Order: sequence, then C-alpha cells, then structure tokens
Amino acid sequence: MTSFRTQAIHAGYEPNDEHDHAAVPPIYASAAFNLGDALRGDALAAGELDGFEYSRVANPTVDALERRIAALEGGIGAVAVGSGMAAVTYALMCAGEGGGRIIAPTDLYGASVDALGDFLPQFGIHADFVKEINDLDEVASKIGPDTRAIFAETVANPSTEVLDVEPLAALAHRHGIAVIVDNTVPTPYLLRPIEFGADIVVHSTTKGITGHGNAIGGIIVDGGHFDWANGRFPQFTMRQQVISDDRAGEWHSFAEKYGSAAFIKRIRIKYLRTFGAVQSPFNAYLSLVGLETLPQRVSQQVATAMRIAEHLTHNPHVTKVNYSGLGTTPQYELVRKYFPNGVGQIMSFIVDGSPDNVRRIIDGTRLFSYVPNIGDARSLIVDPAHITHREVPAEARRAAGVTDNMIRLSIGLEDVDDLIADLDQAIAGAY
Repeated sequence: MTSFRTQAIHAGYEPNDEHDHAAVPPIYASAAFNLGDALRGDALAAGELDGFEYSRVANPTVDALERRIAALEGGIGAVAVGSGMAAVTYALMCAGEGGGRIIAPTDLYGASVDALGDFLPQFGIHADFVKEINDLDEVASKIGPDTRAIFAETVANPSTEVLDVEPLAALAHRHGIAVIVDNTVPTPYLLRPIEFGADIVVHSTTKGITGHGNAIGGIIVDGGHFDWANGRFPQFTMRQQVISDDRAGEWHSFAEKYGSAAFIKRIRIKYLRTFGAVQSPFNAYLSLVGLETLPQRVSQQVATAMRIAEHLTHNPHVTKVNYSGLGTTPQYELVRKYFPNGVGQIMSFIVDGSPDNVRRIIDGTRLFSYVPNIGDARSLIVDPAHITHREVPAEARRAAGVTDNMIRLSIGLEDVDDLIADLDQAIAGAY
C-alpha cells in the first residue's frame, strides 16, 4: 500500500489529458459543464455515466479533494461540503431522517451540541446524551428501537478526551446502529477511525486538513461496511424518483441501487443536491494544497504541543492541563492504542483567579492570535466558555469541563521556545 505521505500528495488526481497534464489540480471555476449530446446528457442525469453536469452536485476540483481524503481515511467515497458543520448536520440528518435518535456525549464542539440538543429536534431527530461515551453500559442503556447512530469526536474539543472507537463500534453494530465520528482534531494522519470500526467520518477541512486558516470546508467519508438496509433506516429502502427511471418502469431505493455506497450516494444526491451547502472549487484547491504538507505540519505541531503541555503543568497559576498526550492521564493506554503519533495540536488548561485573569492572559499574548479556529499554521488562543461553547447550556458546559477559567490553545508552527516564552509572560502579567 502507498504510504500516507505519498497519498497526501498524489491520491485522487492524475495529471493526464483530461486535465491538460496540469501538475497541480486545476481550479474548475465553472457552474456547469457541457453535456456533449442528448444521449450523453441523459446518461449523466440518470447516473449511468460518470462525469460532471453542475457544480452543485460535483466539480472536478472538488472531486479531486473528495478522492484524496477518501483514500487517506480508507473510505469508499466522500462528499465535500461548504463547512464542517454542514458535514456534521448532513451526516446526522441522513442517518436520523424520519424520526431517528442519535446517542452522543456532551463534550462536543459547541455547534454540534446546539444542533443535536436544540435544532435537529425541530426536524424530528432527537439526541440521547451520555456523560461518558466510553462507558458502554451507559451507551447501551440509551439504545432503543428508534436509535440510528452514535456520534462522537475521536478527540474531544477542548478536553482532548480520546474516543475508544473499537468497542463502541462493536456495541453499535450488534444493534444495527451506525457509528459516525468527527475526526477533525487528529486528522487522518494521526487516526483512521474506519480501521477501528467507524462507519462514517466527518471533518471540518477548515482546520488541520487545510492548515492555514484560509478556506472554510467540510467533508463526509463513507467506510462502506455498514448495512443501511438492516431495517432501522427506512429512508434507504424506500424507492425514490431521483434515482429511478419512471419512463422505463424502473424503480430503485438507495440500498438497492448503490449497496455499500448507499449512504454517501444519498448524501450527494439528496443532501448536497437539495440543500446545496456546496464546497467552492477555490476552497477545495486550497485544501488540496494544504493536504500536501499535512504529515509534516501535524508532526511538528504535536511535538510542540507536548512540550507546551508539559511546561504548563509546572506553572503555579495553572490548576489543570487537558492534553491526553501527556503520559500521566487516565487515557494513557487508549492513546497508545489509537494515537502512537500523538493526539493533535489542541489543548486546554484552567487557571486560578477569576475570568478577569483569563481575559488578561488572552490580551497579554503577542504570538498567539485570539481566533476561534484550530489546526492553523499560526498558534491560536481562545476562551471556550465565551466563544466556541457559548451556545451550549451551562449544565452541558460544566459536564464537559468548560469553565469560565478555561483557555484553549491550538498550536501552530512557530518556534516552541518562543511560544512558551509568550505564554509565560502573558500568564505572569495577568496576575
């Protein structure tokens, strides 16, 4: 098998006649594509021929990104969308359509908690929250006849708690339930969840995949192993006009027509085509460029994050450091199993004093940018309770450990000693 580093540069694109031998995937800034002739147009519209018609459904630049990330994650296919939250909501809605329930922990990214707890219920999709997603007994107690999926982050933001994917997937599959994971924090370079039983992987490509804070995007990857016709998902077995040919009297369901690819095909044909959260070809191009250096960037960021986390444990004003990569955490064995190359570039820590001290630390930094993003080449700092988790109810914030005295860091590519010195002076100045 070709190595990850090689696939990050070459997978999903061939510089051939089709692309005029362009060495780098071109930006296809075209809303639509010539169908050629009537017979070819009919075949394209019917899905009998691979090709491009309209960029709301598929675009050659975006297609290269989809193929590359599917290869890096070990999936059978992917659909790129306009943002990470589009990827999360499309995946959850596609699984939960028509009244399904989703089991999830409370220590998720704030917008994901809001979607599950407040917004998706307006569409008939409800969440059953658990306090500890790695507690299989608690998860099992929430499984009912309407449960469709379990959703969690492989590395939680901002606690960096690690998901024990393998036993969770085994439990879910015994009940015919899908496992959907957000793998944004580690990226596929640090973890390929499909190899441990996850069925669907989502990313905010805005973060580590693109890596330079210059392009919003998201992606959904299908592992291709789950049976969507097992009886829990009627949306996959009902026959649908959009993939059928009523003139010929041929009617199909997504499960019948696409088999193991039913989920990702439904995402493209129903969700992307209908709801239209389209990935820009220009943003896809920036993500492709970012992917080429993903292993090198993440390797350095992990090494720097480990040094900073260790340093912060000795600061007298820091009462707790949340970084599962530290060998002193209760999740040490899980980290060894799933993350031999590190858990990622984000961490959080809690300081003593009051929220005023937090504000003074943030305002006192010189190298850290006060930006609500992660995975950037620049190091970033934010106060989650007031920014990224503002929409999360207070009880859920407390359960996730997000207090007013928490600070989250996303470690970039600057010199580690410069970053440590910046944090030291900012913390000292705040007191």
